[in-house]
Amino acid sequence: MRKRVVIAAAGAGAALAVTAGGVAVATSGDDGSSSHQYTQEQADAATRAALEATGGGTANSVETDNENGATYEVEVTEPDGTTVDVRLDEEYKVVVIEGDGQPPGS
Repeated sequence: MRKRVVIAAAGAGAALAVTAGGVAVATSGDDGSSSHQYTQEQADAATRAALEATGGGTANSVETDNENGATYEVEVTEPDGTTVDVRLDEEYKVVVIEGDGQPPGS
């Protein structure tokens, strides 16, 4: 199982840096400690990498992931409203960016 961490990113577009006061983290559900194998700093780094890869937007969530060789998955709503899943390796390099199947605005 994967544990979801909801990230409310402070900026969009050029504001890619996540400031200490601009990120809210909340865990949902009780998937056990084995699915929460990252720190707040790792979640922030994954968020920054995903927003850079998409050219901005809003990070909706960060999860641990093992699809396509990824370590992290960040769901991002791009500036045009499209939502994508950005999968990153352990060095925060993009493995793949996939549409999440939701039309803009849903």
